[in-house]
Amino acid sequence: MADNLDRVWWKDGVVYQIYPASFKDSNGDGLGDIPGIISKLDYIQNLGVDIIWVSPMFESPQIDMGYDVSNYEEVYPPYGTVKDMEDLIEACHKRGMRLVLDLVVNHTSDQHAWFKESRSSKENSKRDWYIWKPPRYAEDGTRLPPTNWRSYFSGSAWEYDEHTDEYYLHLFAKEMPDLNWESEECRKAIYDSAMRFWLDKGVDGFRVDCVNMYSKSTEFLDAPIVDSRFYEQPAWCYYANGPRMHEFLREMNEKVLNRYDAMTVGELPHTPDPKRVLDYVGRKDKQLSMVFQFDIVDIGQGGTHKYHFEEWKLPVLKKIVEKWQRFIEGTDGWTTAFCENHDQGRSISRFASDAPEYRVLSGKMLSLMMCSLTGTLFIYQGQEIGMINVPKDWPIDYYQDIESVNFYKLMAAKTNNDPEEMAYVMRSLQTLSRDNARIPMQWDDSPYAGFTERKEGAWAHVHDLYPEINVAKQLDDPNSTLSFWRDMIRFRKQHSEVLVHGTFEACDIENEKAFVFVKRFGGKRVVVALNFSNEEQEVVLPEHEKGLKFMVGNYGTEEGGEGERRRLRPWEGRLHMAGGDA
Repeated sequence: MADNLDRVWWKDGVVYQIYPASFKDSNGDGLGDIPGIISKLDYIQNLGVDIIWVSPMFESPQIDMGYDVSNYEEVYPPYGTVKDMEDLIEACHKRGMRLVLDLVVNHTSDQHAWFKESRSSKENSKRDWYIWKPPRYAEDGTRLPPTNWRSYFSGSAWEYDEHTDEYYLHLFAKEMPDLNWESEECRKAIYDSAMRFWLDKGVDGFRVDCVNMYSKSTEFLDAPIVDSRFYEQPAWCYYANGPRMHEFLREMNEKVLNRYDAMTVGELPHTPDPKRVLDYVGRKDKQLSMVFQFDIVDIGQGGTHKYHFEEWKLPVLKKIVEKWQRFIEGTDGWTTAFCENHDQGRSISRFASDAPEYRVLSGKMLSLMMCSLTGTLFIYQGQEIGMINVPKDWPIDYYQDIESVNFYKLMAAKTNNDPEEMAYVMRSLQTLSRDNARIPMQWDDSPYAGFTERKEGAWAHVHDLYPEINVAKQLDDPNSTLSFWRDMIRFRKQHSEVLVHGTFEACDIENEKAFVFVKRFGGKRVVVALNFSNEEQEVVLPEHEKGLKFMVGNYGTEEGGEGERRRLRPWEGRLHMAGGDA
């Protein structure tokens, strides 16, 4: 990576993601809302955040928590109004922060006016704004979907519409039909309604949902069979990174984004090859500012079924981090640093230890790691206070996410409620389910974690440990996870050349207990040493002869030897620096 930096606001900025339903309820109805977000902007600013990303707050029937949009130009009424959003934009800008929204344009709700017109008749002018196909028929006359593609939410990705005797495609819920990006008129409407409408109000960019799924293979072939127990099969090889994908993104920039100083971060699943990712994020090509590579949050997911948890070892994580840290070196591309979002289990529970004696150390250790990585840093609400996965004894009735609940029902039906299989499913959900990230934010130790004043409680169950893990308890505690995150973000900004923009080298990659890596920029060196275990570990510090100085650690002080070999305490993280102003 060259030493002459490309200083763009979205590269050096720290992003904080908010899930509106679960952040803060301002009016006592049990659901988070836009005024609730506004009430906590000073808290977010004090953390050191530069950019706030608000997950979907558009008008929606809420089949998938707002990712089923019925009107891009209105706000879901329980969240507030367009005026509330305008106030939020102004309040962020007044504090020197920027605001980005979700751009959900792979699909809409089936309640969107566009789809209502499209399904009204085959002759409707918006018929081709969605993907319609005639049925297939088996030899015995049984009607079949056009392909065997499986929905992300289980079952077929096709829904039969009796009115016009055709199926429409829905990669997600049947209430979420996929838009047809092959239609130029459809694309024009998307640009106007979902993008310009909000950019003209001052929004600073978008997190782009399912960004590589707009261009599907137009042949609509059956997917290969990977699980013979089911008719439906995963088919991302036919709908991800399709033939016109880059053309569509270039057009989106040419027609819309280039006219604004906007940031875009794309959700890019099913794209493990760095060369293919670079096709999306090259600065000169102007497709996307950056993307989320899903490898790190896919760790532990089953190969055939997401919620069939698979054990893993630390070298898996290390190789993934190294891969996406290094893939932009020598290019004009950019990367992201994240390990949590609204679709994943909590990082302490997944990658470290949520045991009472280790969870604070684990949260700080992961903070040190994330704040040392190259790229734009993303933090998810509650990550900064060390929120952990839902309790292991929560029954399926406590889970609300459509993906989790549908998978549980599917496996219960397929295995005839086999106790061993269903226990495995519940263990997997407790580790990986989206519910882990979507329960209410824990503000204090008052009823319902200070999230709501509604007597009946919040829309979702509050974590049992909220009296122990909450903002109020940590805000003024210099030894808290929250204080450590605040300090690490400040440290990251003070040393942004090497931490945000530096090159990356992993050491001893096959070590299953410790993770050591080096960051370099100009004459400055940073060595990060992390213990991913409950026991002391000896590590070798590279470049120790350069006069490495201990700068920060989650134990507060350094112990365990001098010179090349050092001993790390359980779940310890340390950062050493040499050169520059170390």
